[in-house]
Amino acid sequence: MKLTHIPTSTLKFIKTLQKNNNRDWFNENKPRYQEEIELFKNFASTLNDEMSKIDLIEKHKTHRIYRDTRFSKDKTPYKNHLSGSLVRATAKLRGGYYFHIEPGNSFVAGGFWAPNSPDLKRIREEIAIDDKPLRKIIKSASFKKMFGTLEGDKLKTAPRGFEKDHPAVDLLRHKQFVVYRKFTDKEIKDPKFVKEVVKTYKTMHPFFNYMSEVLTTDSNGVSIVD
Repeated sequence: MKLTHIPTSTLKFIKTLQKNNNRDWFNENKPRYQEEIELFKNFASTLNDEMSKIDLIEKHKTHRIYRDTRFSKDKTPYKNHLSGSLVRATAKLRGGYYFHIEPGNSFVAGGFWAPNSPDLKRIREEIAIDDKPLRKIIKSASFKKMFGTLEGDKLKTAPRGFEKDHPAVDLLRHKQFVVYRKFTDKEIKDPKFVKEVVKTYKTMHPFFNYMSEVLTTDSNGVSIVD
């Protein structure tokens, strides 16, 4: 059976893990974890099937619960949430989908978390030339209702090569271009949750389409992908 929501048992497991984030407890409760991660993978698979009806999805994945603590002061071994992502297919479709399940802090997101230097330069170049297309998207009623505003880490001032008083400096300062929608525990347990996630992702498409066009063309509008 396809799972269209997050079970109460999954939230209970995460809450208990947050209070017992150590290897001894986790090893003792490994069977319980395995049950919950299988349910979560079921939900991720359902989401992938539904998203494949409206977008070209190359693959979906659920992320490891084990933390990489090698370079972190926080040595707790496990994440306090479950998460996953969907990867769009072909070089012409840019942008990624993310979903995060955590008691009291669940959300879905999409966008460009860590654009490489050439991509970031190209995005900024396009914004500097004409910021109106992007502003039209992020100021649209549907975008504002769903996400509020464009999120992401920013520089404190204009990036190198751009004037500090550029009219689009607020957008040029972005190092990330991300949108979020938060969900309550009640909402993620609702059987209609997967439909709400798909609806949220679909609202990202004008933003993704804009970025895809920018990142697959040069400054003259000539395609750089096959």
